[in-house]
Amino acid sequence: MAAFISHTTVDCTNAYELSEWWKVVLGYVDIDGDPNLPDHEECMIRDPETGHMVLFIEVPEAKSTKNRLHFDLRPRSATRDEELEILVAHGATVVDDLRGKYGPGTAWVVLADPEGNEFCILRSEAEVAAQQG
Repeated sequence: MAAFISHTTVDCTNAYELSEWWKVVLGYVDIDGDPNLPDHEECMIRDPETGHMVLFIEVPEAKSTKNRLHFDLRPRSATRDEELEILVAHGATVVDDLRGKYGPGTAWVVLADPEGNEFCILRSEAEVAAQQG
């Protein structure tokens, strides 16, 4: 058996607001010909470079426990710490700071989006290469 992931779905209470928040974080855009609007219960965004899509879909129940699946984000150009500052200024909440836990320059920071969905910010590829080199 073989399958591929069509898109990633995030349950939420306000699909439009959360999709707009994540568009800024990820640099994603609306689907061509299908713009997201405030009254939409389902809002899809996509990465203009890779085509990866994330669907935000409204559900009646609120988030109640830790995510079993989450995004691990790697900054496209900034450092992990610079991106962390940007994310917090954009409304993310720090849940757990694990920087340096596994030695100098290692680890990540666990954050939550405005609806409490956890995600992590990792070191950039340049930071990882610099430490290995």
